[in-house]
Amino acid sequence: MSMKTRLLGMTLVTVTTFGATGAMAADTNNVQGLYSADELMDADVYLKSDSNREIGDVEDILLGEDMSVQAIVIDAEGLDNEGNYVIKKGDFTVQTSPDDNLDNIEYRVTVDMDEKAIAEQPQYTNDWWQSSKAQAADAWDHTKKGAQSAWNSTKSATANLLDSASDAIDN
Repeated sequence: MSMKTRLLGMTLVTVTTFGATGAMAADTNNVQGLYSADELMDADVYLKSDSNREIGDVEDILLGEDMSVQAIVIDAEGLDNEGNYVIKKGDFTVQTSPDDNLDNIEYRVTVDMDEKAIAEQPQYTNDWWQSSKAQAADAWDHTKKGAQSAWNSTKSATANLLDSASDAIDN
């Protein structure tokens, strides 16, 4: 099984989380329950301010340590400042055209920025990737340590409370 196939399979599972955050399916009355990362790849991308102007397509889907969608990369060949830009979750929406046949499903991505704002987004380069990967790993590690510390504090506080309650009952 190729890395792309495994990634797409994992993303297919996590895309439902992506939809639940409000970034995927804009129409909550038309919930599909499952979305295809393969179909999202190469989806046409449009500006919110000019919904008829195709500016490019989805080049990549970026997942976090917890396998949730964190961003997409758009290949913005239709902009004056062409390039591959990282668009974080919350700055785009995905509309779907559901169909009974997987081959007929189409996705349309709308970026909630104007052309100037897109040009100010990070360029998807190896330097950006290495830096972002390290920052995300540090943030994930910090989150795990914070959660572990909170759990230990809760255990300690609960034990103290139970000891105090036991002492009160004994007296």
